[in-house]
Amino acid sequence: MELHQRIVSAPVDFGAIRSEFGLASDYPAEAVSNARAAVDAFAGSRVDRTEIEFVTIDPPGAMDLDQALHLERTPTGFTLHYAIADLGAVIVPGSALARESETRGQTFYLPDGTVPLHPPVLSEDAASLLPGVDRPAALWTIELDEAAVPQSFSVTRALVRSRERFDYAQVQAAADAGTLHPALTALPEFGRLRIEAGLARGAISLRLPSQDVVRHGDNWRLELEPRTAADDWNEQVSLLTGMCAARIMLEHQGAPVGLLRTMPPPPDSAIASMRRTAAALGVDWPADLPVGRMLAGLDANTPAGLVLMSEATSLLRGAGYTVLAELDQLTEDQLAHSGIGAPYAHVTAPLRRLADRFATEVCLAHCAGTEVPDWAVDGIAAAAGTLRRTDAVASKVDRACIDLTEATVLAPRVGTEFAAMVLREANGSRDAEIFVADPPVLARCAGRPPEGAHVPVRLVTADSATRTIEFAYAGS
Repeated sequence: MELHQRIVSAPVDFGAIRSEFGLASDYPAEAVSNARAAVDAFAGSRVDRTEIEFVTIDPPGAMDLDQALHLERTPTGFTLHYAIADLGAVIVPGSALARESETRGQTFYLPDGTVPLHPPVLSEDAASLLPGVDRPAALWTIELDEAAVPQSFSVTRALVRSRERFDYAQVQAAADAGTLHPALTALPEFGRLRIEAGLARGAISLRLPSQDVVRHGDNWRLELEPRTAADDWNEQVSLLTGMCAARIMLEHQGAPVGLLRTMPPPPDSAIASMRRTAAALGVDWPADLPVGRMLAGLDANTPAGLVLMSEATSLLRGAGYTVLAELDQLTEDQLAHSGIGAPYAHVTAPLRRLADRFATEVCLAHCAGTEVPDWAVDGIAAAAGTLRRTDAVASKVDRACIDLTEATVLAPRVGTEFAAMVLREANGSRDAEIFVADPPVLARCAGRPPEGAHVPVRLVTADSATRTIEFAYAGS
């Protein structure tokens, strides 16, 4: 099945979605003024690490660059230097900028632009780790052994300078050609080792193709972007850092506060349901093989792979933020992130996500042997609450943008027959779920098409006003 398909649509107006979900448009003038006047509160005490040749890896065109990476192979393993934009140093506690960011919670990404957590003058300029300029950073140093298992880790305030910026496709192409930047030559080996370590922990990773809405002149198109190995390798850098951050906070049990990103274990009933689906599809799943390893062995481009990975989304539910104010009242499951297979904290995207500024500040204090600042202690629970609220909104906004584009793209094609694959068969409470490759849409389908089969379906509704599309099984 071809997974990279596109079709151009008529113009789409995403303004109604902004209004529906109450997304702020303009940043308050006083907060913007704070951002323009921002200075590094720790300029006189930073360690100068501008000699390290950092690089960044981000989506094409991104300007809010949170992370810069330098990974070195050593005689005993690896040394990772990971520089993270230091927002705690440039946002004055209690200022209009601090208050506004603590209300917004995170950056919202819509196809026609962002609703930013911070004013672009800060997030896309003064605090962004753009190449060729010195920037204040929270610098993580992680020493790993030959198996890429961390042996020591810490974070400190430093001055850094990125040398070059890459996107994921560029990194993948360079890896394939053997021309990776020196800061990244160890990344493929590191990534593979860390992925294997995740599977050994019981991590669950889904490799479903991702729908995206892309501008095409004045119009929009739907695309499925294939995930590269470079995406997976780079993800492991961020996951490792978040796991190290969680360990720092958990090891300081006498401290007043910390913040973890958590997810409960999947219910036994969901695993049992997946096992029944795998058996029906003829997928061999030994009783002693963890679900993460089973999924890792699937080809997501096959019907069975797509069906099982689609169903596996039910395993990764209930993600939240846990404030470590009363550790003795939390169980091991309540402290862990089941999708990662370990405790984990958000610390690598402070330009785009509120939690990272607070959790990073806690880790910086613990590593320096100083008290966690009052603003972080006093504000961390409210920050967690804001993120719980805005995570739900962000998910709904993403879905609304895709639904609107799908309905607009398909509106002229009502009555047309399409080839589809059945991801989930119908049951008594819901229609079947199908995947249409051209244009790439996920949708409900009336009738009872068989799970895992390629079937003809007919488009019966495409309504941009209600952002709904409906198919019917043409073989029934």
